[in-house]
Amino acid sequence: MSSPAPKSPELSDKSKKYDRQIRLWGEHGQMLLESANICLANVTAVGCETAKGLVLPGIGGFTVADGSTVKEEDLGNNFFLDASYIGKSKALACMQLLQELNPDVNGDYVDESVDYILANRSNFFDNFDLVIASNLNEQTLISLSNRLWESNVPLLYCRSLGMLGTIRLQIKEHCIVEAHPDNRQFDLRLEHPFETLREHLESTEVTSKVPWLLVLYKYLKVWQKQQDGDQKAPKNYKEKLALKELIEKEMKADEENHEEAIKAVNTAFGAGRVSSDLKAIFNDDACEQLNKKSNPFWIMAKALKHFVTEENNGYVPLPGVLPDMTANTESYIALQHVYRQQALHDADQVYHKCQDYLKQLSLPVDSIDERSVRLLCREAAGLAVIRGTRIADEYEKSCRLQPLVEDNELQGTLTAYNFALRAYERFLCECGNIPGECTVEQDIGRLKSIASKMLNDLGMHATISNDVLHEICRFGGAELHAVSAFIGGCAAQEVIKIITKQYKPIDNTFIYNAVTTESVTLKL
Repeated sequence: MSSPAPKSPELSDKSKKYDRQIRLWGEHGQMLLESANICLANVTAVGCETAKGLVLPGIGGFTVADGSTVKEEDLGNNFFLDASYIGKSKALACMQLLQELNPDVNGDYVDESVDYILANRSNFFDNFDLVIASNLNEQTLISLSNRLWESNVPLLYCRSLGMLGTIRLQIKEHCIVEAHPDNRQFDLRLEHPFETLREHLESTEVTSKVPWLLVLYKYLKVWQKQQDGDQKAPKNYKEKLALKELIEKEMKADEENHEEAIKAVNTAFGAGRVSSDLKAIFNDDACEQLNKKSNPFWIMAKALKHFVTEENNGYVPLPGVLPDMTANTESYIALQHVYRQQALHDADQVYHKCQDYLKQLSLPVDSIDERSVRLLCREAAGLAVIRGTRIADEYEKSCRLQPLVEDNELQGTLTAYNFALRAYERFLCECGNIPGECTVEQDIGRLKSIASKMLNDLGMHATISNDVLHEICRFGGAELHAVSAFIGGCAAQEVIKIITKQYKPIDNTFIYNAVTTESVTLKL
């Protein structure tokens, strides 16, 4: 007998290196991560911590953009800078120290500030999959926000000041295939079995060795005959209890599959229908009106809609995934084969429809591969689309901010700190220095005046308390590395969600107060 060919040492080492994260987002997610290219604009502790959280798992490449040099005060709050770099390029120092964490990652740097890049070569950012920026002044942030919004490049903006931190995600549209819901319901179709499943269930003898699914189907048929109407599955507690009692009455000692069937009564029915989120995707203009520039997601979504409405009686494609069951190997594999074959059949139907749409749009037929369609079909019940807002719009009169003020008094709440940080960024523009850097008491008055004018410009009749503004000034523009590390870690997770198109990212603002360890997510 010939021995199997040995695995490639390179592949083996790589899989071993990234094993834990691949368990989270899979090989396909890791491939997307390794092909991504990001930009870190402005070197700060929170920016470096965010980049660290991407370099370690193997981001494809990163570029650091900063026109300043390393100063002595930078060493106290940023572990990615040391004394040997004082007077040298901050972008170079950050790039070199980050790249040491993972030699497989490509690093680059640009000795130019964000303002200079926007003024002289604004298309610089267009080549990145995502831009991370931190601790900018108001005018620079607005300019960067507008430029990236026009280029359709996602922007993740982080703030870290003293004991406060925020994350703001700006993205036009983000389509999520693998949302990884916390409480995933297995789609078993027991109440409406497809033909091959019905044949398998009715031709297999129910013993103590078969999966509980066969046990449940057997007694479901008995329960259905006892009902007056044409009811397919129990819906309320009383009906589910009756089905459980039917199984329990016939159960003998030590029949684990019967016990599992009783437990499964609560969750085994009702999956496979179109959810409200999926219905919204089907009714979206992007799904209804395809064109040559349509995202492949929307082409697949329209093909999925056609399959659900025209070919599958309102049911989504079968995922083909079964839960663990106590059974002998032969019977479990036989049942698994039935589900997998039907799942492949459903996905093939959707894939062929995708090919039809691609031909109608005069697009290459290989624009969408079979693997992508199968993945979308498997995850159809949890598809999601997020449409974000532009950061720059928050600095204009907006009805979106009115409910925020009405629901949260701006006196010491996390919302107050968010507006106070924005006042801090405007202070940097108008006064040219950091509030609290020299004269705290004088700067508190100036910051209060700026905050009041900012809220009036937004059409809000509210004030920020002196205590909050005093706290902002007391920080004196300092970053605490522990706070920056926490915010950077959270921000890196959001970047990975965007790049891998897995898990739902924040929508769209996260605020954290390290003093009280409170946090909140808001949609601005």
